[in-house]
Amino acid sequence: MVLIIAEKPSLGRNIVAGIGKMDKKDGYFENSDYIVTWAFGHLFSLVDIESYTGGEGGRWTLSNLPCFPKEFKFELRADERRTKDGKKSVDPGVRKQFRIITELCNRPDVDTIVNAGDADREGEIIVRLCISNALKTKKVQKRLWLPDQTPETVRRALAEMKDESAYDRLADEGFARTYIDWLYGVNLTRYATIMTGKLLRVGRVIVPIVRAIYERDMEIRDFKPEKYYVISSKAATGGETVELTGKTKFKENELDAARELAERYNEAGATVVSSKSKEDKIHPGKLYSLSTLQNVLGKRYKMSMADSLAIVQKLYEEGYLTYPRTNSEYLATAEKDKMKTILASVAKLGYSVRFKDTKQIFDDSKIESHSALTPTYKIPEKGKLSEKESQVYSTVFRRFVAVFCAEDCIAEKSEIHIKVGELEDFVLKGTVIREPGWTKYDDYNSKDKLLPKLEVGESVVIDFRPEEKQTTPPKHYTIETLNNYLKNPFKADKAKAKELEEAGEVDDAEDYRAIFEGLELGTEATRTGIIDNAKKSGYIDLKKDVYSILDGGIHLVRSIEQLGINMDKYKTSELGKALKRVYHGDMTVAESVKLAEGEIAKIFGEIAGHKPIEVDTGSLGEIVGACPICGKNVVRGRRGYGCMGYTEGCSFRLGSTFCKRDVPISEIKRMFAEGRTARLDGFISKTGKLFSGRLKLDGDKVGFDFS
Repeated sequence: MVLIIAEKPSLGRNIVAGIGKMDKKDGYFENSDYIVTWAFGHLFSLVDIESYTGGEGGRWTLSNLPCFPKEFKFELRADERRTKDGKKSVDPGVRKQFRIITELCNRPDVDTIVNAGDADREGEIIVRLCISNALKTKKVQKRLWLPDQTPETVRRALAEMKDESAYDRLADEGFARTYIDWLYGVNLTRYATIMTGKLLRVGRVIVPIVRAIYERDMEIRDFKPEKYYVISSKAATGGETVELTGKTKFKENELDAARELAERYNEAGATVVSSKSKEDKIHPGKLYSLSTLQNVLGKRYKMSMADSLAIVQKLYEEGYLTYPRTNSEYLATAEKDKMKTILASVAKLGYSVRFKDTKQIFDDSKIESHSALTPTYKIPEKGKLSEKESQVYSTVFRRFVAVFCAEDCIAEKSEIHIKVGELEDFVLKGTVIREPGWTKYDDYNSKDKLLPKLEVGESVVIDFRPEEKQTTPPKHYTIETLNNYLKNPFKADKAKAKELEEAGEVDDAEDYRAIFEGLELGTEATRTGIIDNAKKSGYIDLKKDVYSILDGGIHLVRSIEQLGINMDKYKTSELGKALKRVYHGDMTVAESVKLAEGEIAKIFGEIAGHKPIEVDTGSLGEIVGACPICGKNVVRGRRGYGCMGYTEGCSFRLGSTFCKRDVPISEIKRMFAEGRTARLDGFISKTGKLFSGRLKLDGDKVGFDFS
């Protein structure tokens, strides 16, 4: 008898559909050959610090930080509720389902157990943890790997299962990621929260994401526009206007120099030195990875990453799309026959498609675990999907049709070179679509651009003059630009990507090297959840498809800087590289954990030769002064400062953030002792302007002193 353990009930049902007739039991299905049961995603989670160090449940203290367990322990996932003694309680449904899994694993007639977690490192360890905690005797273990959840794929995958040991490195990477994220998240979140008095979620990936948005928004806020000049000419030759703009920029005080250069250009004269026009193909975009799909959905429909992932996951579970959490835009060479089957289904709907065997579509070197997102042969009936589901499905479907479109997009591309004496060469480029081809199915935003009709050797009328321009601030991150940054935060030049793609000369080797080496910040599988967590934590905001920093995010970034917590993209990518080395067998799980522990130890100042970090943000319960109302002690709390006389009715409260600036506890103490703080910079007004001032205590109220 073969026991299959799916990651979720929905996957369990799809496996049952692939197997055929099975009897429904309490928490599983069964026939004469197979038993199918499931987890609820994560049934197990790592235990809290107190399980390693002792201490009262629910109470955080510096005394047990940092915590580096000799061996990581897991327990059944608890819910948010706690018992009277402060301990977490396990969800009854989780407890019941694990009992069912345990009984099935140890049934005498079960000789083979199959891991049917999602086809990624997370799914790998979710089911492994269930089996390792449930199984009491040694049994054969296999892995069911599903690129999609159609019945046909399930049947084929059941016949081609590998030993579970073939996925040991994937599991190692998954466990290493889990341990490292626990070490950072638990140690540094507790440390920062205790030291600042506010809950601060400090994680390996969330911090550099919030920091990137913070730094961009600070650049925009502090930006001061500057005037500059370029020289440009807009004059008619043969009745058609020719526009030329020089490359040289002149500062505001260099207007005379700009005029002088314009005169030199006009005296030199302009001549057409070459003019060419040719028919060329414009290639469609590549198939979608998860993030490139989310980019398009965010831009086109203002759909958040969390919403788009939830929908594409649902479409995957219903068998309409392939596995969503993929970082590749290419297909595997082994999938050619599968694509022919899907194309046959698409052609029946009236689309003009044909199979294409090109390196721009099939490239094994650019696939780590999963191929690009595509539709399956199972196409939803009209009216089956909701509006948003239709938007997601049709976006993937139309791109697939465009890539395999039988008709080429033909354009006439023109290029004219104009030379101004020996001073500068100008290149004018134009494109006119002659045959739409794949653009009938997928978006192509470039509009026709006609060039003036000029002949080689013809003189061009020019009238160069200084033109005043103004520098513009950088743009806020959008879903697309943030995703692109996180995929390769060290890529210098991204400007030519679209042009190369349209010309069929895609050069994305650098991007895939960054992904495979672990240089990206987060992964396709984790980024969406981390960004959503940052939103829910009040660190960042998303309106339409534009991100902005919130007060909570400013507080997070500035607080961890004060605490000496260095969590930039360089540190995060180093750990990402370590995880990939674990996956490739070049580093053990223990070695990657030691690397993370060393970085955390530096933050706590416990490496030999390092002094403990001195902070000026205070800790919970620290006394700052006497209450101006009742005279009792005012102490640091989680959200600011409060009088210990609250039990007797005293209402004195004080925040720790004023006009979006965190004020050090030393200055709060000075205000209580001397009536006012020192002069502080970095306050932000309601209109977004920076200002300086002193805080003063006037009775039981706090105001500003600008004297």
